Amino acid sequence: MNLRIFTEPQMGATYDDLLAVARRTEETGFDAFFRSDHYLTMGGEGLPGPTDAWLTLAGLARETERIRLGTLVTAATFRLPGPLAISVAQVDQMSGGRVELGIGSGWFEAEHTAYGIPFPELGERFDRFEEQLAVITGLWSTPAGQTFDFEGAHYRLAGSPALPKPVQDGGVPVLIGGSGKKRTPALAARYATEFNVPFASADDNARLFAGVRLACEEAGRDPGSMIYSSALVVCVGRDEAEFARRAEAIGREPDELRSNGVAGTPAEAVETLGRYAEAGAQRVYLQVLDLADLDHLDLVAAEVAPQLD
Repeated sequence: MNLRIFTEPQMGATYDDLLAVARRTEETGFDAFFRSDHYLTMGGEGLPGPTDAWLTLAGLARETERIRLGTLVTAATFRLPGPLAISVAQVDQMSGGRVELGIGSGWFEAEHTAYGIPFPELGERFDRFEEQLAVITGLWSTPAGQTFDFEGAHYRLAGSPALPKPVQDGGVPVLIGGSGKKRTPALAARYATEFNVPFASADDNARLFAGVRLACEEAGRDPGSMIYSSALVVCVGRDEAEFARRAEAIGREPDELRSNGVAGTPAEAVETLGRYAEAGAQRVYLQVLDLADLDHLDLVAAEVAPQLD
């Protein structure tokens, strides 16, 4: 199983905080550093305030060498698809081809209200999301020297030079996730390299993965060409006392974490990850909530990750 580190900097983090976590992520052998794309905290003061996801990843692209970098997930409501395609392709170039785009329809209304971002009803958000996927992937896949046109209900492009191009063959990998029953699996089957289930049980992961596999078959795509992943909060301690201390630091109860995350001792964490592997998860994004506790990453890298090979 492949392990990635996933952060929520809108809860309170500077770029330097994120850089420290990303560097430790690289040093300890994790596969990737991902961050959320939010402009408002979900609890607490959120000081010193939000950082922009793609500005952050551009900086990290120049200050890391190996790890992959991406969003879990960018809200389609935040940016127009053409400029977003340019930004992501540029960060891909800056990183030497290490970027991945996680993208979703957007859900957190309060952050839109707080920063003056339009927030349509769910149906329109999904319609816009689908058009964004078509535009972004279309721009990236247009051969050099040709132009790209798109006529949608919400976005229209004419004579676009479709530049710049990502440096990765086939374009930047696209990640789509969620628990939708119809449109989400269909969009994943059509556009995504990876399908992610966030913060759900192993049984729910298995059910949602099965839905995406079926959508792939219906679209004429090999379900085995999709990467299936999970996202879960991580809170591990060498013993019960250290685990309890880490749980308290992030404002969570130990029993609740054991029920809903990768939590407890290293042995418990390995057992939990094993259940998700049995459910079909090939990759897990470990949500790290205390960004100052870099020893936590060291512990997971040393005592959990080696047991998953």
